[in-house]
Amino acid sequence: MEYPHVRGTDPAVADALEAEADRQETTLAMIASENHVSKAVMEAQGSVLTNKYAEGYPGARYYAGCEHVDEIERLAIDRAKELWGAEHVNVQPHSGSQANMGVYLAVLDPGDTILSLDLTNGGHLSHGHPANFAGQVYDVEQYKVDPDTGRLDYDAVEAQAREVDPDALISGYSAYTRDVDWERMGEIADEVDAYHIADIAHITGLVAAGVHSSPVGHADFVTGSTHKTIRAGRGGIIMCREEYADDVDSAVIPGMQGGPLLHNIAGKAVGFAEALEPAFEEYAERTVDNAEALGESLVDSGLSLVSGGTDNHLVLADLRESHPDTSGGEAEDALAEAGIVLNANTVPDETRSAFDPSGIRAGTPALTTRGFDEDDLREVGDLIARVVDAPDDESVLDDVRGRVDELTDAHPLYEE
Repeated sequence: MEYPHVRGTDPAVADALEAEADRQETTLAMIASENHVSKAVMEAQGSVLTNKYAEGYPGARYYAGCEHVDEIERLAIDRAKELWGAEHVNVQPHSGSQANMGVYLAVLDPGDTILSLDLTNGGHLSHGHPANFAGQVYDVEQYKVDPDTGRLDYDAVEAQAREVDPDALISGYSAYTRDVDWERMGEIADEVDAYHIADIAHITGLVAAGVHSSPVGHADFVTGSTHKTIRAGRGGIIMCREEYADDVDSAVIPGMQGGPLLHNIAGKAVGFAEALEPAFEEYAERTVDNAEALGESLVDSGLSLVSGGTDNHLVLADLRESHPDTSGGEAEDALAEAGIVLNANTVPDETRSAFDPSGIRAGTPALTTRGFDEDDLREVGDLIARVVDAPDDESVLDDVRGRVDELTDAHPLYEE
């Protein structure tokens, strides 16, 4: 992939862009939050809309010349409503974290209490980590998964909610591999008179395709990312009941940001249109099937998976039992050298530092986009296990890298 206009102006940036395109083409992208968008989505995101300011909302902007961007934003909103069945949608947040911020600003006051999943158990920074704005502005209490099963214990969450009496209960996670009982979480929130905020950043596409249960109708607010399993323009989204529409829209602008990134909203609109096609449901089903095949392969190779498997697009391996002398960070570095790109991740009851934790997290959205099937993912699982078994053996890394080259050649990313 070449960038001739960039090269004519800034060869250094062109070199980096072309090197990154080559890196993506020749490695296995298995970071669970990454995907490969279509050329149509990239074209929309690289369009003339990057030139336009349009603070406000369609039909009510603070600038002139917004008739065309109004149409694009309306398309993104209408398609999102159709995909997820939401009453109200705001497509302006720049990220999933900012979508969460928008909801918090809409209905919470500083010092209110949030009850959310602990980060090392699969939660997210924006759910209340002390280093994040949420942990600095709100009082945060956190629940954990069952240490024996790696799954949510809804009875324990209910008991903790009664004790804590939160103003908001957050469901939805960044490293939880099982289907979520949104209805039960909604009932718990109702019992303690808390808002139920469901963060589906990782599973937006799986929910849209109907291969994962949906929190819409069970949660007051649903937030998410638009560039992970949904494969649309990079950014965030807020869905809510109509009664909260004005509060959410005011929280987004002027509450937390000014002009929306209209080129990203165009990418969202195009990606949502793609997700409304029948082929997207097939893609989402293959993503889940591929994750299951990957997990089975890792288990067969001797690795332990948190919760024993997966119901979605990711697997989380705990290395402490099978490889007590290898950290997740060491495994991540060795795998990257072999051309397999994933991330070190904390696991429940983490005993290492969060900067070099005990687990590795791998996802299948990007490989599924490239056309990898279950047999391919079983082989990829075997390759991962070989590297984790011998992270310092250069002959193993070279051998695995050679097979990665063959797999990426067989599944080109962007064919001309």
